[in-house]
Amino acid sequence: MAVFRPDDERMAQAIEILESLAVEPVPDPMLEIRPTGATPRTDAAVTILTSKTGVELAEGWTPGETRLVAIGPSTAEAAEAVGFEVDLIPDAYTSAGLVDALAGSVAGKRVEVARSDHGSAVLTDGLNEAGAYVHETVLYELTTPDDAGESVELAAAGELDAALFTSSLTVEHFLAIASERGIEAEVRTGLAQATVGAIGSPTAETAASMDLSVDVVPADADFEALARAVVAELD
Repeated sequence: MAVFRPDDERMAQAIEILESLAVEPVPDPMLEIRPTGATPRTDAAVTILTSKTGVELAEGWTPGETRLVAIGPSTAEAAEAVGFEVDLIPDAYTSAGLVDALAGSVAGKRVEVARSDHGSAVLTDGLNEAGAYVHETVLYELTTPDDAGESVELAAAGELDAALFTSSLTVEHFLAIASERGIEAEVRTGLAQATVGAIGSPTAETAASMDLSVDVVPADADFEALARAVVAELD
């Protein structure tokens, strides 16, 4: 079962979860994090953090009086671990969920969105439409690791049972590697025979837009929920 998390504690945790489910993980990080050195601005009424990585890179930043919003529980836990007080977590742990949670309270206010260089326009566009003054700070860039691609080769050979896509970018990077290696047709055939999971609707929509069928989307946008749902599908 291929897993594409960054090569840090998230990958270690993912491997542990998969092994606890009696699954052989194929760790193949599709994202490499390159910090920009930027930090969130300090004069916003609302500040949104969209990942654990963003929280870690913002450590040392002083939130002040801003209303701090985390996209989901793992981001909130990371924020609280570094001393930030989280005021809001949306019901749906997505960009659209953030917009739904904030749309009624941000008109005329400055909203800071601190995230990666590949953040969804759904969030910034939605907040702008709600009347907010939106500023985006890029805390880190996401690139493809030089050694990524083991799972791509396995898929091409028909030896991959499942793939767990945890962001739109993991889908894009996976298929880009397949294309660069001249094995995209074989990879698509291999994935069609495997069970493909996407961590949430945005990731599933990206896959669909690239003609990749998704078999499993868990109710909660959480890696363990994704892993359990895919294992259940395999069983």
